[in-house]
Amino acid sequence: MQQDAVATSEAVMRLMQADRFAEIDELRVPGLRDQVSADALREPWQELITAYGPVTQVGAPASESSGDNTVVRTLVTCERGAFAVVMAVDHAGGLQGLQFAPPEAAQPVAPWQPASYVDPASFTEHPVTVGSEPWATPGTLSLPNSSRVVPAVVLVSGSGPADRDATIGRNKIMKDLAWGLASEGIAVLRFDKVTHTHGQALADVTDLTVVDEYVRPAVAAVRLLRDHPSVDADAVFVLGHSQGGTVAPRIAVAEPAVAGLVVLAGATQPLHHTIVRQYRYLTALQAPERDLDDDPTIQEITRQAALVDSLDMASSTPNHPPPLGIPIPYWLDLRGYDPVAVAAQLSKPMLIVQGGRDYQVTVTDDLVGWRTGLAGHPDVTIRVFPADNHLFFSGAGPSEPAEYEPAQHVDDAVIADVAQWIHQRVDVTREG
Repeated sequence: MQQDAVATSEAVMRLMQADRFAEIDELRVPGLRDQVSADALREPWQELITAYGPVTQVGAPASESSGDNTVVRTLVTCERGAFAVVMAVDHAGGLQGLQFAPPEAAQPVAPWQPASYVDPASFTEHPVTVGSEPWATPGTLSLPNSSRVVPAVVLVSGSGPADRDATIGRNKIMKDLAWGLASEGIAVLRFDKVTHTHGQALADVTDLTVVDEYVRPAVAAVRLLRDHPSVDADAVFVLGHSQGGTVAPRIAVAEPAVAGLVVLAGATQPLHHTIVRQYRYLTALQAPERDLDDDPTIQEITRQAALVDSLDMASSTPNHPPPLGIPIPYWLDLRGYDPVAVAAQLSKPMLIVQGGRDYQVTVTDDLVGWRTGLAGHPDVTIRVFPADNHLFFSGAGPSEPAEYEPAQHVDDAVIADVAQWIHQRVDVTREG
């Protein structure tokens, strides 16, 4: 598997150096190919070569497994500097993703280390299976050492085929949350997404929806926790991050026994509009002088996003790839869902947490939706952590993808705030 990945990465490097970017499409997986042409890589590559000078050496690729993919890191040295090319390659040698990063990103990922707020002696971990065949997925239950039943949380990851830890490079935000909350006396269940465990089987599934990817597995996880003898069955919460946070209200509708919701960086704007906004932000960050409306990549993404607004079931034809590489039934399901309107109908406590530096889900575009739509709700708490980005890593200045790369942990203040909120809600329920 890693040999195939290295071969793919070396082929991509040769094509980029030869200015044959369009040919990279033949190496990319179909979903990525449908989103935007590989030729769009030419511009950032040329910007780097202009800044650092001609390539003088391409280092040996370093590969390591990351879930179902292999991550290949290559150091590119130029006359006046260096940068890293980081690629994700699947088991068949298909290119899943590519990004340019600072040179230190070419170093192999060091083993993950727990955050300072974790007390490993305060809890134990147990393997579990979430859901039923054929789409069951493995998970991990972090269980506090307690003689009493404890409150519990189901973690729901964001978009993409995430593993149970939501591994991104050398960071694991769901493991941070699980171990941090377990250290605070809260049982936590995290599990691999169905798109991670069953990615190959789902490749030919054309009618996947939000229910299949998020709702059904999360409901199964809630029920598993409620049946556990060490868990307070009336105090099982759902914590969703990013798209998992957006979908969290829908999970609570499907399973009324959910005690409350924690939404971390949950978008309220439609996903296809959010994708356009993110492309515009990143392009402006990399090239502030560029006219965004004339950028060919943004024009193509905008065109595909507009298609989503005009979709119906008749739009699904073999000769028309789905917009942004996502199946049309999934778009129709997601397009008909308003997270704020659904949340407003729930008689459950909610904690909405937002990073002030988040460019993927923003205070201006998304948090305003929660604030406005839930203004009359009796039990909604909103917290903004000004220094945090989308992964709730603290920093300064405009947020960008490169800052996700260094090893770091979810903000300890976020862990403490979520834990305190859950314990307070449980205390109020018990007193009532």
